[in-house]
Amino acid sequence: MGDEVHLSSFIPHPCFPYSLLPTPYSPLSTPMSTVFDLVAEGGPVMVPLAGLSIATIACAIERSIFWFQLPRSEDRIVHDVLEAAHYDLAQAADMAHRAHRFAIGRYLFAPLRLSHPTPDTFHLALENAAEKEFIRMHRGDKLLESVVGLAPLLGLLGTVTGLITTFNNLKIGGGVAIDTAKATAGIGEALTATAGGMLVAILALVILRIFLSFQTQQRDYFSTVGGDLELVYRQLWYDSQHRSNKHATPNWDNSASLQASDH
Repeated sequence: MGDEVHLSSFIPHPCFPYSLLPTPYSPLSTPMSTVFDLVAEGGPVMVPLAGLSIATIACAIERSIFWFQLPRSEDRIVHDVLEAAHYDLAQAADMAHRAHRFAIGRYLFAPLRLSHPTPDTFHLALENAAEKEFIRMHRGDKLLESVVGLAPLLGLLGTVTGLITTFNNLKIGGGVAIDTAKATAGIGEALTATAGGMLVAILALVILRIFLSFQTQQRDYFSTVGGDLELVYRQLWYDSQHRSNKHATPNWDNSASLQASDH
């Protein structure tokens, strides 16, 4: 047949430049293999550094999810609770309780759930709830601070061990030839461990500073919202105290006139 294609037509000529042919895909050429090679080049110190980097990334993902949920719902919850607090504290407490899965909901619900507290008790309840929420917000900070402190030290340890390996492989004197391959391998191990420790520490420090800025903003926001709620409650409390005192105070003028008429 004229349309038949023979396989022999695809067989390259013996003089064909085989280097131009595409190399087959190998799983070992993936970025994961590059990471494993980098860890192997850095020596044993790269193993704990890799663990610290994984812990840092996991902490960053968990904290990012936590902080991502806050700005989308806080303003709406605060607006609804403060508006309801001007008219009905029970309704405001119910709104805050429905938002109990958010930090701002738990913070506002803590003083509103109390039964007729004094303004001082109301303030203490706000402060106690704020401290509990700040503890949740600071979760993971100690881990990141530890990584910032440990990673450079591990990198320095890898530098020292790499230099020791280099000097042991030099074997200067004694008429023995210097193995340059082993010497350069030790220097490469030292430099790789140093760079790895610095990179992990810098990554953890950047993540920590970002989260600390979020925590500062949240602390200021809680202080502003708590102050607004406390002002509303103090106004309502003093109004109720004024009305109760007004009804409880006897009319001394009428009493004196009644006594004079009896005489």
